[in-house]
Amino acid sequence: MSGTVFLVGAGPGDPGLMTMKAVECLGTADVVVYDRLADKRILQYAAENVEKIYVGKASNRHTMTQEKICQLLVDLAMEGKTVVRLKGGDPFVFGRGGEEALLLQENGIRFEIVPGVTSAVSVPAYAGIPVTHRGIAASFAVVTGHEDPAKEHSDINWPQLATATDTLVFLMGIANLPGITAKLIEYGRNPDTPVAVIRWGTKPQQQVWTTILSDAAQMVERENIKPPCIFMVGNVVSLRDKLAWFDNPAMRPLFGRRILVTRARPQASRLMEALEFLGAECVEAPAIKIEEPADAYGMIDRAIEEIAGYDWIVFTSTNGVKHFWNRLQAKELDARALGKNKICAIGTATAEELAVHGLVADIIPERYQAEGIIDAMQKEVGPGSRVLIPRAAEAREVLPDALREKGAIVDVIPVYNTVIGDMESDNIRELLIEGKIDVITFTSSSTVVNLLKLIDSRDLIQSACIAAIGPVTANTLTKYGLKADIVAEEYTISGLVDAIKEAFI
Repeated sequence: MSGTVFLVGAGPGDPGLMTMKAVECLGTADVVVYDRLADKRILQYAAENVEKIYVGKASNRHTMTQEKICQLLVDLAMEGKTVVRLKGGDPFVFGRGGEEALLLQENGIRFEIVPGVTSAVSVPAYAGIPVTHRGIAASFAVVTGHEDPAKEHSDINWPQLATATDTLVFLMGIANLPGITAKLIEYGRNPDTPVAVIRWGTKPQQQVWTTILSDAAQMVERENIKPPCIFMVGNVVSLRDKLAWFDNPAMRPLFGRRILVTRARPQASRLMEALEFLGAECVEAPAIKIEEPADAYGMIDRAIEEIAGYDWIVFTSTNGVKHFWNRLQAKELDARALGKNKICAIGTATAEELAVHGLVADIIPERYQAEGIIDAMQKEVGPGSRVLIPRAAEAREVLPDALREKGAIVDVIPVYNTVIGDMESDNIRELLIEGKIDVITFTSSSTVVNLLKLIDSRDLIQSACIAAIGPVTANTLTKYGLKADIVAEEYTISGLVDAIKEAFI
């Protein structure tokens, strides 16, 4: 029995513009066949073991011809696979989705069309240019700027098109811009009409140029503008001066900054989302990876069996909370098992993670580090007090040593292990060598140590602005001959984001 093919619109580039239906389809796929313009982060919605086939097409450079792509979809479906054909923008807006669907239909293969947010409307919107506006533009047309070069005559009715609508949006038209502008002017469009060229619209590297119709082709040559671009013609372009928001430093102060995020992949999203909200382009470089402890939870399981005997449980990270809770649930227990324990959380983020599980921290120190916990627990712990610290296998001994000096019985139990990450080292090195990283973020000492191992160059790391989540991480940088340019005053992800923001305002 043949499989199903989903022709899915991936949107214009910003992963946030993916539809819920598209995400759902990716989650069920056996194979994803994807284009050049689909942001690679979109692929994270697919299963980890899914087969990925890149068939992207750039101007004059085809990884695979359209005919072969169509046949590939048929062949994969004939193998009984669920196939997602991921296309930039919308499959039926100059996406050649119709051709793919027709061949599937001819071969009796079940298919579904999943519309995407088209670049024809979304890219202008991200540039602060509405395609229609009351009193300025009551109509718009979307036109291909890249007709089949094998055709003898254009299918575009230039005499009618030139003045038929208030706004014209040309997709994939940069290479043919001299001919497009000449035809529009020849058939009556005012040469002084405002125009815009928008490159990589909706993505962090978005660029926008504006001029008038008669100068557009010359501007593209002067500025050496390359695809992928959208070309807009119409008086609505003049609204950009007031409506620009995506690439507006006043609204998004980190726009144009490329920031390296070294957190473990599952935890990077919160930091990346906060930075991208401020306009930054984030490059994921997981220098660490979280794994189960070497003894496969034997020690923590035994501690949980004796949990009522502890006076205090001290959590020094959100990871510690998550892994401890997982083992609690594995033993078929919940928050009621901790009814006799007092709880200390190293900071607000750790306290928030506890709250997710119905637990309220009795102590949150003023300083979100081990020394802060020691100060906060001075009067709480004494001789004979039993303290459980579920944490990473490797961490500073400052806290347990200080508590033991006060006579406490301290059990330090590894609930997870921090190991070197699986980042693409060669790619990151190349970006650093080319000076294409503005900021490197470090959220723990282990991210410092492991990035140094992966990059193997202090000079390359110091070539970018270095941001540390707090003094402990900053001291680790110093230990390895590096200097933190930015140190968060509040030792949290929010504090780190605020510090980076302040540094670039």
